Amino acid sequence: MRHVLTSFLALHWAVVFALLAYICMDGNRGIASALGVLGVSVQSSRFQGLEHAVVVAPLVIALLIVALLFCWAFLETLLNIATRPDAGDAVVRIAFISASFLLSIILVGGAAQGINGLFMVVAIQMTALLASYVAVLAERRSSLAATALHESEARLAAYRMATGAAHSSLLSRISGHPETRPGGRR
Repeated sequence: MRHVLTSFLALHWAVVFALLAYICMDGNRGIASALGVLGVSVQSSRFQGLEHAVVVAPLVIALLIVALLFCWAFLETLLNIATRPDAGDAVVRIAFISASFLLSIILVGGAAQGINGLFMVVAIQMTALLASYVAVLAERRSSLAATALHESEARLAAYRMATGAAHSSLLSRISGHPETRPGGRR
């Protein structure tokens, strides 16, 4: 069973974090622009220290790592889901955990700089991440339940066929008539 929602959400978050990293690399207003995209209005004159490479480079690298993790989860879901239904579980979990951790660090760093309105924006992003993770878990569990139901139906059919054959064999032995096969032989 294809995990369409998992693939879509992993690709969505990979694009979101990659675009944030790209926007942060802008030379004159990198972090302020990225926060503006998230919905926080920041005056660039007030935050001159945020544009140094010492601050921007680690943030861009962290954003790119999270984007790569989501991209890896996307590829893992697309390529290996037919052979292993639980493919990508660890990668998806690590991607969501690292994204939450990164947003928490952005919140702490923004609070230390005195950026107003950052808490609500990060809370909305964290809620969206949590909703995405719950949707991914629900999709994976429903596909595993469908697979388990199919396997249990196959086992039940095999059990019924085996008990029917055993019953037929027992009745033919009790009656004294030899069991005949479809070709007329014993």
